[in-house]
Formats: sequence, C-alpha cells, structure tokens
Amino acid sequence: MESLGPELLKLVQIIWINIILSGDNAVVIAMACRGLPRDKQRPGMVLGALVAVVLRIVFTVLVAALLATPFLKIVGGCLLLWISVKLVLGEDEEGGVVQQTEQLWHAIRTVAIADAVMSLDNVLAIAAVADDSTTLLIVGLVISVPLIVAGSAIIMALLGRLPILVWAGAALLGWVAGEMLVSDPWLLSTFGEQLMQRIELPVAALSAVFVVALGYFLVRRTARLKAQEQEA
Repeated sequence: MESLGPELLKLVQIIWINIILSGDNAVVIAMACRGLPRDKQRPGMVLGALVAVVLRIVFTVLVAALLATPFLKIVGGCLLLWISVKLVLGEDEEGGVVQQTEQLWHAIRTVAIADAVMSLDNVLAIAAVADDSTTLLIVGLVISVPLIVAGSAIIMALLGRLPILVWAGAALLGWVAGEMLVSDPWLLSTFGEQLMQRIELPVAALSAVFVVALGYFLVRRTARLKAQEQEA
C-alpha cells in the first residue's frame, strides 16, 4: 500500500501532462473531423483520439532512437506544414463527392500522420514520468482518451461557429512545425544550439504565416476555378 502512493502520483502526472500536451492533437482531430457528416463526427473523434494515444505509446517506447535521428525533425516539420495547409482546405479541395466511409478514414489517417509527427517531442515528458513503467504509461494514456475526445468536441463546436478559428488552428500547427524544424539534431550540431534557440521564435512565426498565406491562396484559387466552371 505504501508503494501505491508514488505510483498513483505518477499516474496523475502522466494524465495531466498528456492533457496539456494534447492541445494540438485536439485541434488536429477537430479540424480533420469538422467536414464529416454529423453521424460520423463522434466516431471520427473517438477513433482519432485512440490513434493518437496508441501512437503516443509507441513513440514513447522508441523516442530516444527517433529523436536522435538526423533530419527526422526536418522531414516531420515539412510534413506537418503540408498537413496544416490540407486541414485549412478541408474536404472540398478534391473536387468531388467522397463517400462517408472514405471521409471517415481519411480524417483518421490525417490525425494519425499529424500525431506521429507532433508526438516526437511530447513523449519525452511522459516517458520521464513513467520511469520505465510501460504499464503505468499505457494506463495513464488510455485514461486520457475521453479527455482528448471532449477537448476535440469543444474545439469542433467552436470551429462550426467561428470559422476564423480554423485559420488559427492551422497557424498553431504551422508554429509547431517551425519549432520542430529548428530543433533537428543535425541543425543543432551544425549551427549550434544557441543560434537555433535564437531563431526558434522567428522561424515558428514565419511557418505559421506561411501556412495561413498558402492556405488563403489555395482557397481563393479553388473558389475562382469553381466560379469559372459554373460560368462555363
């Protein structure tokens, strides 16, 4: 019983850290599921959160090797920038009616890729608290699933009422991508940690602006092409 206290404290810490670090994951899940039919939105959020937690567990186990790999964060940052722009465009950029099942799995796939990219840094804190206890880690992350789903539901409701938040969410993901880019081990060893830390905020801000600007350009271009097709 005496050992139960520290273990329970670690469990609470893992849940709390995961809630804090899953803010961006909740944004991704909400943005990816907002274009689904209403009867598919809740399954999409639940499955998206489950995918996020499973990936968080996998990456926590493998995090040391993954984070030490040169160029991995550069590739991940670029991939996250692309995902951010895709989330701004929504489901309409494909130009056709997609079946609901395909939409659902497309949303889950988007969540899976984005969470895989963003989890590289986040899992460090969770792994440190778990202290090599895989069981404690898994229990803590699984308990966090309904909390992530609740956060996604709230954010998606806000996205429906305030479309400007879609752009804010995309900018947030662009910011995360910029931070990831400059923290790559190869860049740190080549240019020095001090320089990378100095340019981290400017690069993150530029990445956020880049996502919003490119997304705005593509949305305007898509609207213009649709208008020309209707006129023809």
